[in-house]
Amino acid sequence: MPPPVPLEAVLAGDDSPLALARLLGNRDTPARQAALARYLQHRGTAFTRHRFARPEGAGETYAVELGEGPRVLVLCAHHDAIPGSPGANDNAAAVGILLHLIPRLPARIPAGWRVRLLFTAAEEIDYLGARVYVAEHPLDGVAGVLSLELCGIGDTLAIWDAVDQTPFLGRVRAAFEGMGLRRDESYHVAGRIPLFGSDHRAFAPAGVPSYALTVVPSAQAQALRQFIFTPARSAFRFLVKRPIPFDTYHTPRDRGSTLEPAALALTLRALEAVVAEVA
Repeated sequence: MPPPVPLEAVLAGDDSPLALARLLGNRDTPARQAALARYLQHRGTAFTRHRFARPEGAGETYAVELGEGPRVLVLCAHHDAIPGSPGANDNAAAVGILLHLIPRLPARIPAGWRVRLLFTAAEEIDYLGARVYVAEHPLDGVAGVLSLELCGIGDTLAIWDAVDQTPFLGRVRAAFEGMGLRRDESYHVAGRIPLFGSDHRAFAPAGVPSYALTVVPSAQAQALRQFIFTPARSAFRFLVKRPIPFDTYHTPRDRGSTLEPAALALTLRALEAVVAEVA
């Protein structure tokens, strides 16, 4: 991997999502975890640590609580990356988005609600950190969970693992449509995705409405459907080049230079709209 941006340079820089993605980019998993904790401390952000060690792996998940109230919306972004990948789109971009929201969300959260930003560890190990968190912490009052994955490339929102049409999913869709987005054009809702998963799947067995949020390029929509929903045939069809954004996913090419500011901005707008609509 290329050398990371020095941590002090990131701490001294601006808090745009693109700049904050550099906090984790090009670092291995232990360094990413340490850099995230250092950033929260540097900004004076109150957070709780949830350490775990299991035979499969170990790590530390961080939680930031915004607002006050008994009803909770959980927004997740994992901070780990697979060995050898700079981990920009998977998943430094999503972490940067949530960090950017920390000083901006409190004024938007209605009375009686909280937003919990959950920066999970070991997602790449079958979302281990999220599974441990769910096993060890009560979920009282949690109305829904959105897990951010691959939010740095594209122009179209996608909600996936949307098997059940819950009131929470209806609110998320209403938030998107309130932004002027149209279903099957500028946002998509997909059912259970084979092979791929994320932190939201740790919450679903507990009865919490939980989905993943991703950004994809509209020009790649048909190729992405084929790649995702027919994985056996796709292994041969896309042997040479996978569709964007999977062309860099879990590879050394997942670098910060591939991230698109417009994709990050779209995700930010979507999350702000969801917070307002869900509450």
